[in-house]
Amino acid sequence: MSPTPAPDTPRLVVVGHGMVGHRLLQELVERGAHERWAITVVGEEPRPAYDRVHLSAVFDGATPDDLSLVTPGFAAAHGIEQLTGEAVVAIDREAAAVRTSSGRTLPYDHLVLATGSAPFVPPIPGHDRPGTFVYRTLDDLAAIRAHAEQPWVRTGVVVGGGLLGLEAANALRLLGLETHVVEMATRLMPVQLDGAAAAELRRQVEALGIRIHTGVRTRCLTGDTELVDGGDPAAAVCTIEREDDDPIPADLVVFSAGIRPRDHLARDAGLAVGERGGVIVDDQLRTSDPSISAIGEVACVEGRCLGLVAPGYDMARTVAARLSGEPSAGFTTPDLSTKLKLLGVDVASFGDAFAGVTPDGTPAGDPDVDVLVWSDSTAGVHKRLTRRRSDGRLLGGVLVGDAADHQQLRMMALGEIEAPSDLSSWVAPSTGPRETGALPDAAGVCSCENVSAGALRGAIADGARTVEDLKACTAAGTGCAGCVPMVT
Repeated sequence: MSPTPAPDTPRLVVVGHGMVGHRLLQELVERGAHERWAITVVGEEPRPAYDRVHLSAVFDGATPDDLSLVTPGFAAAHGIEQLTGEAVVAIDREAAAVRTSSGRTLPYDHLVLATGSAPFVPPIPGHDRPGTFVYRTLDDLAAIRAHAEQPWVRTGVVVGGGLLGLEAANALRLLGLETHVVEMATRLMPVQLDGAAAAELRRQVEALGIRIHTGVRTRCLTGDTELVDGGDPAAAVCTIEREDDDPIPADLVVFSAGIRPRDHLARDAGLAVGERGGVIVDDQLRTSDPSISAIGEVACVEGRCLGLVAPGYDMARTVAARLSGEPSAGFTTPDLSTKLKLLGVDVASFGDAFAGVTPDGTPAGDPDVDVLVWSDSTAGVHKRLTRRRSDGRLLGGVLVGDAADHQQLRMMALGEIEAPSDLSSWVAPSTGPRETGALPDAAGVCSCENVSAGALRGAIADGARTVEDLKACTAAGTGCAGCVPMVT
């Protein structure tokens, strides 16, 4: 167990014990910085950090302990004060202290905001009716399950067809409900997928029995909360605008219409915030007050907040290096590539996914751009790669149904490895993952866990054969999926 810090040890307070907040603690411990700082982490939820990326696994048999990211005894072993179920309610910059919901005052020499984001609930009439939920925390999932287990609950509607919306739809499906997804855009996952890729995803999602409604707007939630039919509460009715204006009756509604940064503490403390929210930070993740940093979804980087875990982990590394006294090149424009499995379907995007194409995925008419497409609805596969003709650089692409080559294609788009002159073999049906032997040691293999090809080769040379063997990979999640085929 780490020794108790001396009274004159500088104090570091971390507000938020989610995935990114905990990664900061891990990075600090790895650098030995827990011995030079007296660290306190304050978490609003009743449990420490857990894997939000795989929340739906709870409806498929996983327990909250299975999702935990915190090794038992981690805080005590490293002299970290861990407060759970307690929110920070105010920052007093003049006194350099924060106040918590229990009335506790925590002074700091440096403060890190890792407060994340909150679900956006459209301010439509009836949005706060009984039977309406958001999909963000384990407590949210417990409330959804409890409501769904009522015998009169048969139909659920998810408002939002993005990543989290489809995760929520899968949860309702696993709970045995007739499930609908209502999306305002004309396609599913409009930020990541073009029209053709989204159409393939839609076909596969609908094959599971989930009904998709795109290009429609939720107008209101109506319904009577009185008891009907001998004791069953009347259903909430989700009315959506469409041609026939036919409402969808739903006994449970989940809002998954986007997220908003939880920047209220920063606003109240007078820190600079972005036009669309989030705490403005520089390349070292410092806010307008140099004694306060912000990381993760609450940080506003070059005018935008980043809703992916991999950039948040990069931010945690940057701040940990600075607080450890190490030289840091700073946080640079992140790689926003994604790879995940939605309702059993592999979905990935990388690079500039819409370079040289229209929103539906067809060529935009740029003479210097080649668009390579392979689509096989029978096999459930759609791939599109976009290449600049003048220099042969791979600009980006999308993959649905077969994302085995995602890591290598992503590295080509980043310029970490050279793209072959003929990319046709990379868009045609895959024969399995490519070998890593040709990758330079510095090339990134796992973006979430920051694993390089050199580190991976070294681990294999030392006998690693599974993800569990790779100490750099702490969970077989979104990022580590890229390591799996390379060690088995």
